[in-house]
Amino acid sequence: MLRKIVDTLSLDDFSLDPPVRGCLHTPAVLNGNALVLTHGAGTNRDAPLLVALAEAFAASRYNVLRCDLPFRQERRTGPMSERSKERDRAGLRNAIMMMKKMVRGTVFLGGHSYGGRQASMLCATEPELVSGLLLLSYPLHPPRKPEQLRTQHLPNLRTPSLFVHGTRDPFGSIGELEKAVELIPAKTTVLRIDGGGHDLGFKKGKSLNVPGTVLAAFSEMFR
Repeated sequence: MLRKIVDTLSLDDFSLDPPVRGCLHTPAVLNGNALVLTHGAGTNRDAPLLVALAEAFAASRYNVLRCDLPFRQERRTGPMSERSKERDRAGLRNAIMMMKKMVRGTVFLGGHSYGGRQASMLCATEPELVSGLLLLSYPLHPPRKPEQLRTQHLPNLRTPSLFVHGTRDPFGSIGELEKAVELIPAKTTVLRIDGGGHDLGFKKGKSLNVPGTVLAAFSEMFR
């Protein structure tokens, strides 16, 4: 059975900058590995997709931290600003370093949409930071603006990455994503979710069995 340990994490008595705030899922029996999960621009750590994935991975014996990015810690609603992006990446790095102190195995990083993009940008500059990336609904371009590709950092991404993408995602088609990941000089896999939009089917609580499908693909890739 899963236990939600804390809602807000700190490292000893020190106040991190940016702080790490999240929910930690710890299974009864650990495999020694950890996954840090974060959200998109319009949600927070309690997004149904993140909760379901955290529960699935914890059931598979991972320590899982669902964390709020710094911009969401500063305001409960509304989008991030351009100025917040660097700070959001710093917040993810703090979360990773915290988890590295808590587990003896490997640490993975995952994010939905904006959170996944910032995770990939962070790892493009620090390739040894985590053992792998779980990128959910990567926002390849704004809806209806395929010319505005967000791929500039991908040639520098040397972290193995699992992309999970819906066939109805307006932020990029499966074909566009498969072409983009060819830029990455690391092992990549694109997991197609038939019928999934940008929320991968969680907007109305319809999971399309995403947690189990993602966990199976992740386990196969990072066995």
